[in-house]
Amino acid sequence: MLRFKFLATIFAFAAIFGSVPTPTFASDCMELASVAAIVEPGQAPGIREAGNGELKPGINHFTFDGWAGKPIPAFVFVPSGVDVKKAPIMFMMHGAKRGAVRYLKEWVPHAEKKGVVIIAPKFSKKHFKYSRQYQAGNVFGSKSKGSKYKPEEQWTFSTIEPLFDEVVKRLDSTTKDYTLYGHSAGSQFAHRFLFYKPDARAKRIIAANAGWYTMPWPKAAFPYGLKNAKMSKGSFKKALAKDVYVILGDQDNDAKHESLRKTPEANRQGAHRFARGVNFFREGKKQAKRMKIKFGWKVVVVKGVAHSNGEIAAVAIKFVE
Repeated sequence: MLRFKFLATIFAFAAIFGSVPTPTFASDCMELASVAAIVEPGQAPGIREAGNGELKPGINHFTFDGWAGKPIPAFVFVPSGVDVKKAPIMFMMHGAKRGAVRYLKEWVPHAEKKGVVIIAPKFSKKHFKYSRQYQAGNVFGSKSKGSKYKPEEQWTFSTIEPLFDEVVKRLDSTTKDYTLYGHSAGSQFAHRFLFYKPDARAKRIIAANAGWYTMPWPKAAFPYGLKNAKMSKGSFKKALAKDVYVILGDQDNDAKHESLRKTPEANRQGAHRFARGVNFFREGKKQAKRMKIKFGWKVVVVKGVAHSNGEIAAVAIKFVE
């Protein structure tokens, strides 16, 4: 009787999340239920529960707990028809709505064609509710608690390196580094990761259509600038020299967009996302010139594209190596 109730529960998931393969035994049902519980509505079908096992072609899911913070869902796309031991690996950081699977599925056709492994961690609003916990890396605590500087192992930035090692291990990969991509809030995560983790194995950072930035302004307070950011001068220099692509849709220029931050500090960066991205690049170049160091950033303007991860992905895949 319990078995039939469990099966009924799974078919209820199907009504909510879309059709699912007909379960043949209880373990199949458990796989589907565990995935459906942690992805956004409509995205469960086609995701394989990997558990502690190997990663196979398609989208895999497992729970990653190899860091000091809360366990996080990790979705990994593995392309077919390639030697995954040698395939390039990229991280794909989701937006503020935490749609890791939706973002990932928009990337899948491009990654399949190019033979790229994609790691998409999900930072849920349940455990990482505020922007300071996700987009700003959880480097500082809340203002109510004095904005205390946290130990590095508690930063959300600190999930990336051990998660990379976990995926490399499961794929038996020989790949030594990765590309870190983010769109919108994910772009905020990516460019701040650049500042706080310049020695990470990210060989390239791709920051697309961020809503606002930690600008390379020494006298503006963090998170809008570098004042009180507790970042060393050496780290800042390394960040400016890093291989970075700032990708901007030229139509992402809605100054009244509902999710655009409109605080005075953010508005100082520009009227809309496109302007803020251009200014972020210009300020980085200005600081590199002032410090007389090599500037490694590039800006790519995608014509006719607004605030769209999917449309940006079609261009950004060219820069994943």
